[in-house]
Amino acid sequence: MRKNHPKRGEKEEIRLNRFLALCGVGSRRACDDYIAQGRIEVNGEMITSMGTRISPESDIVKFDGSIVMPTDNFIYILLNKPLFTVSTVQDEKGRKTVIDLINLSARLFPVGRLDFNTTGVLLVTNDGEFSYFLTHPSFEIKKIYRALINKHIRPIDLHYLQKGIVLDGKKTSPCKIQELRIINNCSYLEVELHEGRNRQIKRMFQALDYQVEQLDRVNFAGLGVGDLKKGEWRELTSAEVSRLNGLIEQQKSKIFEKVSE
Repeated sequence: MRKNHPKRGEKEEIRLNRFLALCGVGSRRACDDYIAQGRIEVNGEMITSMGTRISPESDIVKFDGSIVMPTDNFIYILLNKPLFTVSTVQDEKGRKTVIDLINLSARLFPVGRLDFNTTGVLLVTNDGEFSYFLTHPSFEIKKIYRALINKHIRPIDLHYLQKGIVLDGKKTSPCKIQELRIINNCSYLEVELHEGRNRQIKRMFQALDYQVEQLDRVNFAGLGVGDLKKGEWRELTSAEVSRLNGLIEQQKSKIFEKVSE
C-alpha cells in the first residue's frame, strides 16, 4: 500500500487528488471519484484509498492507463449553458454534456454544476486547483440567478428567504432576493447567493411551497454571459483570469485570518 506520510529526508508529498487536479484530470472532487472507481495507478498499483499522498517528482501516476503530469497550459472558458445539457464530462444516459459544446481537444471539465434544465454562466477549465477554490463553500463566491416561480410570492416568504431557511437540518446563509416583475401572476426574481448547496435555489423555494419554472444563472464570481447566446462560449481574457486568481488569494487570506484568530 502507498505510504501516507513522507519519511525524514524524503521529498515533499502531496495528496493524490490535488496532484491529479494539477495535471488537469479534473477538480479535486472529481479526482476523488476517479480514485474510488479504481481508475488511478501509482507506480503500477491501483489506488482506491482517499487521502493517499504521492511524490510528484518520483512517482509515476496514470489515469485510465495513461501517464499524467502537471501542466501550466491552462484553459479558462465561459459558457452560456443551454437547457437540457448536463454539467459533466460524460453522461451515462447519453445526454449532451457541456463539454460536447466546446470543440477543443484538451481534457476540460466544468467548474461546479448547473442542473439539466438550468441555464446561464458556467466556467469550464482544465485547472483543477482553480476549480476547487471557486467551488469550495468556504470561499463564498458570489452567484446571481434569475428565477421564475409558479405563482406570486408572498412578502413574508421573501423575508424568510432573505434571512435563511432550514435545509437538511442546517440554515441557509442570508441572501439577497428581490422581485423584479410579475409575469402572468408569477414572480420573476433575482437571487444572490454566496454558498452553493446542491440544487439550493430550487430547494429553497420548494421548502416554501413554490416551484421554479425557469432558472438562469446570470453571474458567477463577477462574470456574466454578455452577448453570448445559449450554447456559445469564449475564452476568458488574461485580465479576467488574473482577477479571479486575485479573488481566490483574497478569500484564502480571509480564511487564514479567521483560523489564526
